[in-house]
Amino acid sequence: MGNTVEEANPFDVLIAECQDDPKQIQARYEAHRSNRNVQYREKLLSPDFKGWQVDDILKKLHASANGETLPFVDPRHNLTLYARPPQHIRDLVAEVQQAIREIAPRQLHMTTLEIASCRPEPEVEGLVSQLQGSGVVPKLVDFLFHHRTRLVKPMISYDATAMALSFVPAAGEETTTAHNVDDDGYTYHHLRRDVSSIVTATGLQMKPRYIALSAHITIARFITRDGFVIDNPNEAEDEAVDHARVAALVERVEKINEMFRTKYWFQGDGAISGKGEWLVGQENGLEFCKGTSFYGGGEAVVVGKGFQ
Repeated sequence: MGNTVEEANPFDVLIAECQDDPKQIQARYEAHRSNRNVQYREKLLSPDFKGWQVDDILKKLHASANGETLPFVDPRHNLTLYARPPQHIRDLVAEVQQAIREIAPRQLHMTTLEIASCRPEPEVEGLVSQLQGSGVVPKLVDFLFHHRTRLVKPMISYDATAMALSFVPAAGEETTTAHNVDDDGYTYHHLRRDVSSIVTATGLQMKPRYIALSAHITIARFITRDGFVIDNPNEAEDEAVDHARVAALVERVEKINEMFRTKYWFQGDGAISGKGEWLVGQENGLEFCKGTSFYGGGEAVVVGKGFQ
């Protein structure tokens, strides 16, 4: 069964509210990430902050990979459409990770559409078969080849669990690429809407975790609080947060963001540095990915054709 009035595409709401104007769409994405950073900066710097929220599953996977524990397998299976970043964006991530001394830039991805999240493996396999049988998978993975869209203005977004390199949809800024993007009338949000429509038209009912106004690559997750705690002489069994160390990390991130604004954002009439612009689909098309892909791994069922 295809879409009905009751099954309206949730991504259409923002486009309608913004009157299909790329500048308004960009402003909404920018407001979402900026307000979120302000909110979490306040929480992290509060004397009441209880410490980073450790990702227990990633912690177990890390310990298992290092031979510290018995083998552990992530039980959460997913089905997603990924946009893998081109080399210059991966280099930008590496630059950030070096500055904050976090993990190496592996398995990076931006989730363009989350079709199913945290499901049993047989259920995900059934969804894969359904979509492949409908014949829409080639159209999905190659969609960017004929629908160019840009992301600009990189910034580090953060909370108590992770850090991400985030972008906003372009809105007519001067480009350094040779590709015609039609003044950015077709934004990243339009892309999310359209691939969602293609999937739901097959009758598959998606249950994504969120449809937030975000275009981001997760670059660091906390698997320990080591380095951010001090001995608590008053409570022998409890850790005390080292608020000075937390504040130092927040300050480091804020300095990186200031550097980004100066170095990689559009300045007046000048063109942006190549590292500050992501033409989605460059090098690789969308990736139809299944399996334990919560951290960017999983199995690439089909990868679409990209462009240079």
